[in-house]
Amino acid sequence: MEMVFFSSWESLLRTLIVGVLAYAVLVAFLRISGNRTLSKMNAFDLIVTVALGSTLATVLLSKDIALAEGALALALLISLQFVITWLSVRFSWVKRMITGEPLMLLYRGEYLTAALRQARVTKEEVRSAVRSSGVGQLSAVEAVVLETDGSLSVVKRGEEGDGSSLSGVRGPH
Repeated sequence: MEMVFFSSWESLLRTLIVGVLAYAVLVAFLRISGNRTLSKMNAFDLIVTVALGSTLATVLLSKDIALAEGALALALLISLQFVITWLSVRFSWVKRMITGEPLMLLYRGEYLTAALRQARVTKEEVRSAVRSSGVGQLSAVEAVVLETDGSLSVVKRGEEGDGSSLSGVRGPH
């Protein structure tokens, strides 16, 4: 019967060696692929980051996965992410498909109820974002935008300039 807390010195040694090597492979791949690979710019980037962590954990803990197979899996995830981001920079339809579009939730102090419902964001969450930006009243806000990474951006009235930061945002303006 296998013990719950300790199975063998051999398995511990394997985890140590494969862990160090898999970690080194992942770091090397990430350095080659650039900073974007681990950025959390949108949901797609977050998914890739989680998948990389899951793959690394599987390589570390599963005796059925050889280091070479794990390295290939890591390289495949990073390569696919590179290709998708390369395409999204060059083709706007790919970018929209992968990242979505920012959505305006409040405009000139007024809630956009349909947008709030669509985004599943409450008025309380919008007010919290407004307070966090240092604004005391909704009428002082030009827009609150749900960004593609899930964060809320607040544009203060009088600071919107020509409104160019709101271009590409779904909603009235």
